[in-house]
Amino acid sequence: MALVEYSDSESGAEEAARPRKINKLSQTFPSDNRQVSSLPPLPAEFHDLYASSTRVSVRDDPSLHGGRKRAIPHVAGNWPTHIYLEWYPSKEELGILSNVIHQTESTLKGKGTGVHSLLLSDLGAQLPLHISLSRPVVLRTEQRQQFMDTFEATLQDSDISVFDVQSNSLDCVSNFEKTRWFYVLRVKRPPQDSLNSLLRMSNRAVALFEQPPLYEPASSISKTPKSARSGENKSSPPNDYTDSFHISVGWSLTEPSAEEKASMENIDLSKVNELKIRFDCVKVKIGNQVSSISLSSSTLFL
Repeated sequence: MALVEYSDSESGAEEAARPRKINKLSQTFPSDNRQVSSLPPLPAEFHDLYASSTRVSVRDDPSLHGGRKRAIPHVAGNWPTHIYLEWYPSKEELGILSNVIHQTESTLKGKGTGVHSLLLSDLGAQLPLHISLSRPVVLRTEQRQQFMDTFEATLQDSDISVFDVQSNSLDCVSNFEKTRWFYVLRVKRPPQDSLNSLLRMSNRAVALFEQPPLYEPASSISKTPKSARSGENKSSPPNDYTDSFHISVGWSLTEPSAEEKASMENIDLSKVNELKIRFDCVKVKIGNQVSSISLSSSTLFL
């Protein structure tokens, strides 16, 4: 299955807006393994302030982005939108992920496939990783607030709590346009099937605004707000898209061969598969504005 693509420099406005805080966020991704620092940790909201890179061109110029092409072109009045779960790995987790990328590069070395890490920027700043809950969709200016209100209400009416996920394999998949190939960590189904539940909520929300769903066929999605809030259809079991969820850790402009993909099966994933990745909020990015909607903390499944 092709990987969902999203813009590398999404922006539908000439100036960045401050993110709208919906709920008070707790510290994201606590870890007993973090090194103790004399400086207080950055609040979770800080990352949202700088979630978008600075625009350096008003038109698509792949040379400014390592050969990457924009999935959604800039159009006045259109706002690229993405719903996702965000993960900022700890220093120890970064080391484990870096080792996986190093093993991948060594496996493909000399075979014409260059792997670019998604862990750090070109300047060495840590980048967030994520699990997509929507395709890159487009909203009009007048739809933005209504969309946020609809999705926020749907999520807050749900019983989805803070949850953990774990990876189980490394794979290489393309975007829809087959212009880039991503090295991704596939994840296991979490307790209470939280990923599938969030996906269904996201798909119903975007369907209300005539936008395409992620993974699910459009014909299977109800477009009524009542259906989006009232839970699952009891007449038939919902589809399971666990095999589609993933965390991208690297990318390349060249597709690896079948032989190269087979050799990737020998990469040691024991340490990365032991990581428990915690998600306590859902992020919605509209243009340059990032909003965070907290998940319920009343029940925590370990």
